[in-house]
Amino acid sequence: MSILLSLLKDIFSNKPTSEEIKAIQLLSSADEIFLSSKRKVLNVGGNNKLIELPPQYHDWEHVLLDIDPRGTPDIVCDARELTHLPRSQFDAVYCSHNLEHYYRHDAVKVLSGFLHVLKEDGFVHIRVPDMGELMRTVVRDNLDIDSFLYESPAGPITVRDVIYGYAVEIERSGNDFFAHKTGFTQNSLVAMLKGCGFPYVYTGSGNLEVIAYAFKNKPSEFALKLMNLEKKLSG
Repeated sequence: MSILLSLLKDIFSNKPTSEEIKAIQLLSSADEIFLSSKRKVLNVGGNNKLIELPPQYHDWEHVLLDIDPRGTPDIVCDARELTHLPRSQFDAVYCSHNLEHYYRHDAVKVLSGFLHVLKEDGFVHIRVPDMGELMRTVVRDNLDIDSFLYESPAGPITVRDVIYGYAVEIERSGNDFFAHKTGFTQNSLVAMLKGCGFPYVYTGSGNLEVIAYAFKNKPSEFALKLMNLEKKLSG
């Protein structure tokens, strides 16, 4: 019996709570995904599958989770509610420029959700704006908050955009979940990951971005080789 059917059987024997109903809605969209035998990566906040994942995941099953249904994600879900999904189902969680869209206390909930859905040998792969490098760049180059920083595929990016979120998309969509509500330096991201139950963290930075790989347990040789961690990043 599938996870969903088992849960339905239990719930329909009692009066379901609102939390149980929410769990059923999430499971109904994800139940078949969890039965796959391929390595699975959960792409949290990835918008849509037209945005390619890093090449390390090219032969993995790509499961997209997003709060915005416009990108037709596999699972429509607020990332703060990942604990409603089945435990230990994914080999990796990829989260690119999404964690900064939550207040700090909610980012802790998101990371705890990552821990929940990951297998014991799983890891998270996180990319966030590097606020430390941004501050150093602003001081060094005497920039203003609306000064141009770089050209992205979406358009020109300003200092304000890095701090508060891409203003064009926030205005166009009318959705404030595109706004940035917190920020990270390399050290602060490592501290939060370790505080949320990821004892092994590898980080690197450059081009106004912090990249982190965090593991529930000691990383396997497969994972270290896959991400080339020993050569490129420091633990």
